[in-house]
Amino acid sequence: MQREKVRLHGIKIFADGADFQTMVALARDPMIHGLTTNPTLMRKAGISDYRAFCREVLANVKDKPISFEVFADEFPEMRRQALEIASWGPNVYVKIPITNSYGLSSYELIADLAATGVKLNVTAVLTLEQVFRSSAALHKGPPSIVSVFAGRIADTGIDPVPQMIAALDICRNADEHIELLWASPRELLNVVQADQIGCDIITVTPDLIKKLAFLGKSLKEFSLETVQMFKKDAEIAGYRL
Repeated sequence: MQREKVRLHGIKIFADGADFQTMVALARDPMIHGLTTNPTLMRKAGISDYRAFCREVLANVKDKPISFEVFADEFPEMRRQALEIASWGPNVYVKIPITNSYGLSSYELIADLAATGVKLNVTAVLTLEQVFRSSAALHKGPPSIVSVFAGRIADTGIDPVPQMIAALDICRNADEHIELLWASPRELLNVVQADQIGCDIITVTPDLIKKLAFLGKSLKEFSLETVQMFKKDAEIAGYRL
């Protein structure tokens, strides 16, 4: 059966998660260009020793970028953590949230760390003002990432695509070393959307990575497989009327 013409044209796929074995396995997959994690994912995975976990991952992932996040709430301590995390390896990007938990902006810290040479991943970004100001803070620094949570934008009922197009334009005009990351995708369509607008990176969970095999799948074939699934499950359940 003929497959639909749906394929990716250059977007980098970063695996998002905190399961050690899965992270190491995905890092070996040529389709995966990098990895990210965060304190929430690590807590859900039952990780108790933050430093030990990160160092163990880095001992097995040396040739692809990986982002680890600070978890302090006061900026001096956030800076200290960022410098330590950055020292763990040349492929490390340090995630800095766009604000602390009180809503105080991190722009000054971002500019300071970028000037120091720390590769940053500015995270939890949702507004274009945040994209503009974080990009300005990253200007003339080392390679860096601005992570816009497009999935959370969509969760509010707003189409994230126009906002991501505008964010990409801001990043391009700010500095050629700044990459835009589409964060928190909700479905495989988001990967295609991010690729079509020229977004640099998208983070994808292991469950969504499995769905990449569906790209270009014949809809007629998919329809038949769905009917076959319903039939099989009804038989297994032993339904009778």
